[in-house]
Amino acid sequence: MEPTEQLAVILPTIIDIVERIDADQLDHPTPCANFDVRGVLDHMIGLGSTFVPAFLGETATGAPASDDAPSTPPGQVPAAEFSVVMADLLAAVTSPGAMDRMIDAPVGTVPGSVFARFVAFDGLIHGWDLATATGQTYILPDEVVADVSAFAREAISADMRDGDTFAAQTTAPAGAGELLSLVAFSGREIGASANVGG
Repeated sequence: MEPTEQLAVILPTIIDIVERIDADQLDHPTPCANFDVRGVLDHMIGLGSTFVPAFLGETATGAPASDDAPSTPPGQVPAAEFSVVMADLLAAVTSPGAMDRMIDAPVGTVPGSVFARFVAFDGLIHGWDLATATGQTYILPDEVVADVSAFAREAISADMRDGDTFAAQTTAPAGAGELLSLVAFSGREIGASANVGG
């Protein structure tokens, strides 16, 4: 499965989750140790905005994205902004030449086809963070999860688990499916009440 196909499923799924988040859930903790719900949203909006020009081969304008700078006023779920940024990101990764372009990414200088797989992995996991923190069911096709998992398990090396980029792998519950196994691989602690479908 191409990374563009993965993102064509993952990003709309996360957009739907964000549209169902209530303002009073913004301060809820998430399985991502560094962020509450608002933090995950701002993180994804900030990085997504940065990645768009990278995939298009353009120079980013404005100040670098910062996780410390909220994207919208407190008490408002940035659902509309999130949707626009994710749609722009999907358009950028599917634009002509995006997969062949060399990109200076947080993981190093890599082809767009490789970086898009990292984006799919990161997006899939953060989608689970948001769904879990807000009590929503998170359903992705098995083939998408399996493909993202196969890439992540080859690409994430021990030296990348610095506690910031990636945390140490945790143990998935007995009988966990591919999604929860991948979540544990990413370094998330999985509670007994994780809302996962499929």
